[in-house]
Amino acid sequence: MEKRDARTVAAVILGGGAGTRLYPLTKQRAKPAVPIGGAYRLIDVPMSNCINSGINKVYILTQYNSASLNRHLARAYNYGSGVTFGDGCVEVLAATQTPGEAGKRWFQGTADAVRQFHWLFEDPRNKVIEDVLILSGDHLYRMDYMDFVQNHRQSGADITISCLPMDDSRASDFGLMKINNEGRVLSFSEKPKGKDLKAMAVDTTVLGLSKQEAEEKPYIASMGVYLFKKEILLNLLRWRFPTANDFGSEIIPASANEQFLKAYLFNDYWEDIGTIRSFFEANLALTAHPPMFSFYDATKPIYTSRRNLPPSKIDDSKIVDSIISHGSFITSSFIEHSVVGIRSRINANVHLKDTMMLGADFYETDAEVASLLAEGRVPVGIGENTKIKECIIDKNARIGKNVIIANSEGIQEADRSAEGFYIRSGVTVILKNSVITDGFVI
Repeated sequence: MEKRDARTVAAVILGGGAGTRLYPLTKQRAKPAVPIGGAYRLIDVPMSNCINSGINKVYILTQYNSASLNRHLARAYNYGSGVTFGDGCVEVLAATQTPGEAGKRWFQGTADAVRQFHWLFEDPRNKVIEDVLILSGDHLYRMDYMDFVQNHRQSGADITISCLPMDDSRASDFGLMKINNEGRVLSFSEKPKGKDLKAMAVDTTVLGLSKQEAEEKPYIASMGVYLFKKEILLNLLRWRFPTANDFGSEIIPASANEQFLKAYLFNDYWEDIGTIRSFFEANLALTAHPPMFSFYDATKPIYTSRRNLPPSKIDDSKIVDSIISHGSFITSSFIEHSVVGIRSRINANVHLKDTMMLGADFYETDAEVASLLAEGRVPVGIGENTKIKECIIDKNARIGKNVIIANSEGIQEADRSAEGFYIRSGVTVILKNSVITDGFVI
């Protein structure tokens, strides 16, 4: 069978984590449902990579706050009005409880989540599946998975791990590996610290880096993108390590001594956006010239749900190095280095800098806005004469007039949820559906 036959590959996207590092954006939604880039959601990235790679059997595992994720997937990737999948499928596999003591457990980790649906890969309808691709739902990158599959099959590996060189400052946040000259993984350590971290340093010229690049990036980090031979995956989960709950910290390190693990170098932009700071910076980086990651690549588009929104209406405003999503109203404002989400309303004399607005789920009519203002209440959007910087504004937030959001005291962490916001890693996060009253100062 041809090495690049995408029909023989199934993809599993892990979307079930609690998303504590992205809280409060995950307070009411699953991590893969968090909006990104003004008009997309995190899940659209791995979904689009699958579509562009020709992989049309995709399973999404969910557990926490999955309602909005399920709704988005149904709208964006169903057979009627979404992306066409031919003879494939997109199925949401939610954590469930079944009769018996063992069936009372929720997902205990990434590996346990896949284990609980092992029967899926034993189904006669999936008999053509040779390899299973395990993906995360909170990474930003563009990848042809079939190049990955071809490398995996040509090498004869049991498991192939997509990796990239990493510098010292971030290495301890990732699973690290040592490899030989043929790319075989000799050892794997999940998020090592101190002496254990230093022990994982290698000569990364083996990956094709120059001597200078290798000195700057002496570690080989896992991207959390794994490719398993189907039978190997089932054997590891069900028989060899039946109590192991996590791929990165348990299955992969233990398998390095018993299976043929291969490293696959991914030498392009990739970002783990699982924290508030990394999420914030990755979004603002989309405004660069040119950006490290672009949603504008027509050859490999990023898909999302169809919203049928009108173009944005911008009156007498100055906009610099920013992204303005469709369906927005902006009046006499100054917006710089910011991302403005769908259906955003920004009123006169507003100044946004280094800010990400996630937008709104609905419009308020002019009559509704006038009525709210007459009652001394705050409409959805940003009121007149408001100044905001270093901020994430979640959906449907109502920010009044003459508000200042600047975190001028440089606070790094604060829970002010009763007042409608948090500060995480120095970034102010305005909560979804919250109200910031006129004249409020953060």
